[in-house]
Amino acid sequence: MSTAANEPLTLLSGLSAAEFLAEYWQKKPLLIRGAFPDFAPPLSPDELAGLACEDGIEARLVEEHGQDGHGQDKPWKVSHGPFDEATFAHLPEKNWTLLVQAVDHYVPEINALLEHFHFLPRWRLDDIMVSYAPPGGSVGPHVDQYDVFLLQASGMRHWQLGGKISDDAPIIPGIDLRILESFEVQPGQDWLLEPGDMLYLPPGIAHHGVSRSEDCMTFSVGFRALSADEAITSFADYLGEQLPDSRRYTDPDLAPQTHAGEIDDAAIARLRALLLDTLDDPAQMSAWFGRAMTQPKYADQLVPSESPTDIDALVAELQEGAVLERSLGSRFAYRYHGDSGATLFVDGDGQACNIELAKLLAGSEPINVDALSHTGSAELLKQLLDRGSLSWPYELEHYDSEQEE
Repeated sequence: MSTAANEPLTLLSGLSAAEFLAEYWQKKPLLIRGAFPDFAPPLSPDELAGLACEDGIEARLVEEHGQDGHGQDKPWKVSHGPFDEATFAHLPEKNWTLLVQAVDHYVPEINALLEHFHFLPRWRLDDIMVSYAPPGGSVGPHVDQYDVFLLQASGMRHWQLGGKISDDAPIIPGIDLRILESFEVQPGQDWLLEPGDMLYLPPGIAHHGVSRSEDCMTFSVGFRALSADEAITSFADYLGEQLPDSRRYTDPDLAPQTHAGEIDDAAIARLRALLLDTLDDPAQMSAWFGRAMTQPKYADQLVPSESPTDIDALVAELQEGAVLERSLGSRFAYRYHGDSGATLFVDGDGQACNIELAKLLAGSEPINVDALSHTGSAELLKQLLDRGSLSWPYELEHYDSEQEE
């Protein structure tokens, strides 16, 4: 185990990454006081509301004791964005919450927070959701089926935990939220979080957070977790694209049956063998899994280049000191195959790649002229630029446009 894995981390309340994974990850909650000392949120409530007003950004407004479209009182009301200024102007002074998904895809300073969580696999990270609430704001007691770190960014939020909840726990019907019908706080699982404090929750733990101050903002760092039905459907679709039409059910050992309409045990055994033999292909599973776990959260967020990148110009820019950036929302991962090299997975696609180049691109180090020392790097960087997975910093684009003028 590496030295880094055993170093105490402020982010984990002094635990090392190895200790956290062994004792807490997907096992039990952890309250971390001062995980981010002197934390100041990199965006204001007004900026968050501005994002919620933009097309293509996933935002929800949750009101407790709201009204439906007919003026009837409801215990909870959920509205979906984009919103407008009038929406926020008519909100009450308390008991509502604004949720904006994947804010790290739009605000570089929030995206940078993800670097603190790379003691966990990068491909497991999903996004950072930001919530804002006045006093009393909440989304009710609920359960998430994925790991989450809840970082208090501003104001104060009161958290209560209710222990592990089964999948069939009753929820309040008729609303677009999975709020639990009943919630019982576990002894000692009741805290008030202040800016910089953080709470880790494994999947399946019931929790309830209520704003106890003005301008309460919480950053939720969520993790990807494919459900079994998603994985089976996605892998089957992927395999279906690879398999020849000739691979079918066969029965060369067919024996006479007592009734022609019967599906006997032997038929089921043959089909089971066909399916299991087809599914049990480590190479195909590896190729699919890398693509599945790097699928962008929002496929339309990647913006391809308007014109193909000129490789000579690309090389020249890097040689002159320019640095490429991974586009916000893009996902990179790799799988090493030993002597046969590696596969680089980027935004749902995969291709053969030099292992050192794959490590560079799937890491967090700057992509500079050193990347060109690897075979095939210039062509690969061109492809990633053209499809929008890599981009030049704004400063370089701005400089080039000024030069052209």
